[in-house]
Amino acid sequence: MIIDFQQHYTPAEMLKGDPRSLTAQVDERGNPNYLLNPQLADLSSHVKIMDHAGIDMGVLSCGVGFDQPDLKICRAINDRMAQAEKDFPGRFVGLAHVPALKPDEAKAELKRCAVDLGFPGVVIASEMQDQALDAEALRPFWKAACDLGLYVFIHPLAKVINWNRMDADDLGRMFGWEFSLMIATIRVINSGLLDDLSDLKIHFSHFAGGIGRYRGRYNGFQQRTKWGTSQIKGHNRQPKLPVDYYLNNKLYYDCAGWAGPDPCGPLGADWVKFGLQELALSQCVFATDYPQAIRDAGEVKDYVQAVEVLDPNANALVHGLNAEKLIPNIKERVARRKK
Repeated sequence: MIIDFQQHYTPAEMLKGDPRSLTAQVDERGNPNYLLNPQLADLSSHVKIMDHAGIDMGVLSCGVGFDQPDLKICRAINDRMAQAEKDFPGRFVGLAHVPALKPDEAKAELKRCAVDLGFPGVVIASEMQDQALDAEALRPFWKAACDLGLYVFIHPLAKVINWNRMDADDLGRMFGWEFSLMIATIRVINSGLLDDLSDLKIHFSHFAGGIGRYRGRYNGFQQRTKWGTSQIKGHNRQPKLPVDYYLNNKLYYDCAGWAGPDPCGPLGADWVKFGLQELALSQCVFATDYPQAIRDAGEVKDYVQAVEVLDPNANALVHGLNAEKLIPNIKERVARRKK
């Protein structure tokens, strides 16, 4: 059973750009911040490529809804996600999209998505309306998701981080997105959110930006007294347990994050190899990032096969080792597939 925990889908009526070709969306400063790919709206193509690569099911999220304050737009996305599940039984799982900083609206829509639509999780960006994920204004959202048993998928913000040195070489997407994920991860841990909501499940994309590579830095700087920050408000925060405990026992990660499409097999396998050395296998799930990082059937298949043959751990990852930890009824969902 191969479950792809990161596939992107944008309803056709919400997809900007040229419907016939790839274009890059740019911000007001001329920085590219999102790939406008016609394949985002073509679920039939998703299914064909999944069939070619041997992927059983894809978990869908929509970039328009990652940091969307408009409830009407969120509801429209969620309804289209539910329709995708109905149109292609056993092939897709939809995630909820909500105006996370509007507590009442978010709570109501989360309940609708969990109870009426049967979604197992919700997606938000690594920053929300320029606020960090540990902002007090987001606490009601986190509690509502936890109370409903929804896991929270964190995708990089669909814009360039607010740092002027990202104004060339597509650095906002190349490194800025991953930097944002790492910052969000550490802030969530140090805020005490995972201590306060012990049942909360958070799934960070892209191995949380490759955070495991920085173990020597975050563990060092958490020693507040030795770095002179023990009395500096905001810089002296500590969770109840060591940071590595939360990284390797409480948070989840997918193995997407490398940037194809050429050459898919070696690039993807290299990224996954190091990610699995740096974070606990028990917390990782498989993902392709289709149709953004990789876009055609051959590319997706090459990536899947390259990861499968890395080693037994990587093979187990591909074949759904931890899928039920985030979606407990995943086997039942896959069984709905029409032969």
